[in-house]
Amino acid sequence: MFASISRFFKQADIPPEYHTTFRHLYYDIAWFGVLSGSVINFLSVYATRLGATSVQLGLIGAMSAVVNLFLAIPAGRWLSKRDTRRAIFWTSVFYRIGFLFFIFLPWWLDASAQVQAIIAITFLMAIPLTPLGVGFNALFAEAVPEQYRAHVAGTRNVMFALTYIFTSLLSGFILDRLPFPSGYQIVFGIGAFGAAMSSYHIYFVRPVQGDAPALPSAPQPASPQTAASPRRLSSALRLDILSSPFKRVLLALFAFHLTHNLTTPIYPQYNVRILELSDNTLGISQALYYLTMLIGSLQLRNVVHRLGHKRVTGWGVVGMSLYPLLLAFTQEVWQFYAIAFLGGFTWAWTNGAYANYMLERIPPEDRPSHLAWYTVVLNLAILVGSLGGSAIAAQIGLFGALILFGVLRILAGVYILKWG
Repeated sequence: MFASISRFFKQADIPPEYHTTFRHLYYDIAWFGVLSGSVINFLSVYATRLGATSVQLGLIGAMSAVVNLFLAIPAGRWLSKRDTRRAIFWTSVFYRIGFLFFIFLPWWLDASAQVQAIIAITFLMAIPLTPLGVGFNALFAEAVPEQYRAHVAGTRNVMFALTYIFTSLLSGFILDRLPFPSGYQIVFGIGAFGAAMSSYHIYFVRPVQGDAPALPSAPQPASPQTAASPRRLSSALRLDILSSPFKRVLLALFAFHLTHNLTTPIYPQYNVRILELSDNTLGISQALYYLTMLIGSLQLRNVVHRLGHKRVTGWGVVGMSLYPLLLAFTQEVWQFYAIAFLGGFTWAWTNGAYANYMLERIPPEDRPSHLAWYTVVLNLAILVGSLGGSAIAAQIGLFGALILFGVLRILAGVYILKWG
């Protein structure tokens, strides 16, 4: 495995003019792994330990989606008129400043107010997150030629997994040995530093010369007769994209993201309240998950070469059904670890392939608008999934919800394979 990792970081077969940009893409995701293994990994667990209800846990995930649904299309139009690199850098900075506030919440507020503050901060962070989410895939496509995207995506997965594993284990160790909530404040501080470093490296990502679409000339003011016409409104919203072949890709990715996010408010409740797992156990399981994600990522380029991004995405989503289905029958800690170990493989392939599957079907000269519609679909899935998952679990129980959501993932994967 170590030989494979070493081979991943060699760039001998990549033209020298891409080396610097690719390295910064790797460092960006490595520091994002630090953020994810700390704050993002444990924020819902922290809220659960504060006494957050299932509805509040759903809202933590849903707040970003609400904002994104309203701002994604305007964000796409805004990005289409700007230097993508600079726009993504500054939106990443404004978004990630929000992680600093989580550190100080225990000093300022009681438990109930902290849960409400987490929801409010998540809502405000979603404003800059919208153009960041719309634009990063466009920046990636501009910075990485198509023939190297599988390699770069796989290497980014490896970098993410390495730093996530280390940070998740470290966070679990800290939380297991320090009193509540001091341990969480330290973990949130580690994540905030990782967020800042990730933004720093995004600044140095450069589009390939000649690949980035030229900025449009300044738009001419519309005449009073046409400013509010239905045709102009349709053009502004880019409704034509919904009549193009890209519509099938949007539906396929909606199915994937919906079934993925239905479980978001379920896992913290099941792990903490049903299985009664400690923070250290949760950290170890996440480390195992991303260890196997690392191993799976090492083979991503070969798998994609044989099957293509679409089929890898579809079969990956089918494989992701194993996690909720097996978790529903888990009673021992070793079983919980085994599920995490298996789940990392399927997520490595799905996560490494689905964005490139989408980018293959987007005209290079019109990426921001297509990605804006993808962002709408993504956040609609997050919104419906985060709130719907809680509502369904309240009606049929956590066990029944895990079984149902596992079956839905199988159906989503089949849909991608046949009609995506």
